[in-house]
Amino acid sequence: MSFGQPLFLLTLVALPAVVGLYALAERRRMRYAVKFTNLDVLASVLPRRTWRRLLAPAIFLLAVATLCVGMARPRVSTLVVRQEATVILVVDVSGSMQATDVKPTRLGAAQQAIRTFLDHAPKQLRIGLIAFAREPAVAAPPTTDHDLVRQSLDSIDLFEGFGGTAIGDALAAAVDLGRSAVGESGPASGSKAQTIAYRPRGAQSPVSILFLSDGAQTRGTLQPSEGAAIAKAAGIPVYTVALGTPHGTLTFDFQGGQFGGGQFGGGRQTIPVPPDPATLRMIAQTTGGKFVEARTAKSLDAAYARLGSRLGRRPGRSEVTHDFVLAAAGLLLAAGVLSALWSPRLP
Repeated sequence: MSFGQPLFLLTLVALPAVVGLYALAERRRMRYAVKFTNLDVLASVLPRRTWRRLLAPAIFLLAVATLCVGMARPRVSTLVVRQEATVILVVDVSGSMQATDVKPTRLGAAQQAIRTFLDHAPKQLRIGLIAFAREPAVAAPPTTDHDLVRQSLDSIDLFEGFGGTAIGDALAAAVDLGRSAVGESGPASGSKAQTIAYRPRGAQSPVSILFLSDGAQTRGTLQPSEGAAIAKAAGIPVYTVALGTPHGTLTFDFQGGQFGGGQFGGGRQTIPVPPDPATLRMIAQTTGGKFVEARTAKSLDAAYARLGSRLGRRPGRSEVTHDFVLAAAGLLLAAGVLSALWSPRLP
């Protein structure tokens, strides 16, 4: 804790003097009591419990001390909303998201987790949404209207045709969308030349990317490492979530076709669809984000709740003078009530 006006803490020095005056008043009161000749009346007036007699003054002194600290304008370390903060949500909608190893399905769990993120995100935070399979598509541009993002989230569906997963291209598209939201510009996405530095080394963009996928890259122009390099050059951290279990599978009745670039004949086919935590961990480490492995809907929801509370915010200090004033007022009220209830009364 720090203080905006620390000199006001010197007022706490007066508290020992107040305690001394109270002790002196008590001694004078006891001397008067000795001179009181009517012992029956005296017994009814004097308090019978010492702790009751001292509790109200102690609470009063605590209230005064709280006010003194409040006058010094205390500040605590906290997370404050960043100006122009923007989060781009990127969700995999390839066919493997039909897998039910995460209930109700991987896509259903992802949609619920994003709703949790929106519930915890600060209202001033601009949020955009990209859905991708073999290519990325903007489902919602960055906006502070989180209800619009929810509507867009509800409207996205699985990519029909099982065209693969383009992780690198989705990262590049998210970087472009985020940078345009904060008034930055650069080379067009999809070009390897885009890895040129946009920001001074160590500088961080107000943009963050939250990237959820359940599989390895099978399509796309850019490799995941190239997409990560683009985000790193732009100073944009990518928080990645690997959704699914290692033994996740899909079962289909095929008439012949392909899935994720692999050829399959007719008949019933069971296809393994494990997540790719190594690639997603690499993306997070490269860009300065964090990696989460979610094997259940509950763990995924918890991860998005934490990220919703953190993304778009930065470490800062918040003044809590108001809290100290309210606490002092409550203590003063309590001291007054106890004094009225427990003070001796003449019969």
